[in-house]
Amino acid sequence: MLKIAIQKSGRLYEDSIKLLKECGIQLNNGNKQLKTVAENFPLEVYFLRDDDIPQYVFDGVADIGIVGENVLLEKAKDIDLVYRLGFGKCKLSIAVPKAMQYKSIDDLKGLKIATTYSNILQKYLKEKNSDAEIHEISGSVEIAPGIGLADAICDLVSSGSTLFTNGLKEVEVILKSEAVLTANKNLTEENKNILEKLLLRINAVKTAKNNKYIILNAPNHQLQNIENVLPGMKSPTVTPLATEGWSSVQSVVNENDFWEVIEKLKQFEAEGILVIPIEKMIV
Repeated sequence: MLKIAIQKSGRLYEDSIKLLKECGIQLNNGNKQLKTVAENFPLEVYFLRDDDIPQYVFDGVADIGIVGENVLLEKAKDIDLVYRLGFGKCKLSIAVPKAMQYKSIDDLKGLKIATTYSNILQKYLKEKNSDAEIHEISGSVEIAPGIGLADAICDLVSSGSTLFTNGLKEVEVILKSEAVLTANKNLTEENKNILEKLLLRINAVKTAKNNKYIILNAPNHQLQNIENVLPGMKSPTVTPLATEGWSSVQSVVNENDFWEVIEKLKQFEAEGILVIPIEKMIV
């Protein structure tokens, strides 16, 4: 049985559980217990503090884990980053009081920066040749400048509302983070096989979310132009309609290219464009 560690609570918990469910994995109970076992897949789930997950995976207590990349880099454990999951996106940034005149990192010289990410911050300051002082704290980092504990902070930023509320502004982005799937470097062959099956499901779910299935009607004299716009997986599916001179075209469009493709299709006289979400997509 493959053992996976996920957050017991916090910003990654809900999305991690949702991902497992989208992969068709049914869990017996929630995070009120330390662990649970899937009903229909050889997976045992541990609910842990996010800061502890890299250590558990490194020690082999858990075979794999879902954790923020920021935590993975801060803990610096020798474990593999297997898959970027695309949720829990945020930035680790330096922020200063709004009233401070800030032009470059040189303005941090001699200042005290409060953070829970001292290892990442230390590496960043060294790369930038900054001699700012690091003050490591836990808890509500954003209040540190307001109570005189520090001159600036280094913390996670999502919407920026917490910074705004505490009179701070973002001035340096150290790294961009998201949830990642990590794995112990010494998995058994059996667990490697289970992980491959899990990755197949995860990839199918994530690929589906990045693509849309579209069906449209097109005049035959524009088919070549439309096929050039819609390559699909290999090529679009084209079926003659009962109406002479027209065909139905079916294809898959990447979410990033969606609106640009739709505009081109309209230029080539496409009609009745139907967009359908894809639940799973195995390539």
